[in-house]
Amino acid sequence: MKIEGLTNPFAKAINTEVTKPKEENGLTNTFAELINNVNQAQKESAKAIEDFVAGNGVELHEVMIAGEKAKTSLELLMEIRNKAIDMYKELTRIPV
Repeated sequence: MKIEGLTNPFAKAINTEVTKPKEENGLTNTFAELINNVNQAQKESAKAIEDFVAGNGVELHEVMIAGEKAKTSLELLMEIRNKAIDMYKELTRIPV
């Protein structure tokens, strides 16, 4: 049985990158760098899966490690986002 190819519904999202901001804002640069790191982990995971399916010498444990690394990075990013939103909501409740 011949496998034609692996289609990834998130391929377009994985191939996008966050552009660096023009201003030198430490927090903005930190978030942009974090997003780019998560994006890179997602790309590496997708590449490992493609190489495994194609039989390019990638072992199953390497695919699993890359996938878990990407998953953990994304979960960390989501938690940081949630905490930032909570912080913003608390700051807007403070009377001036």
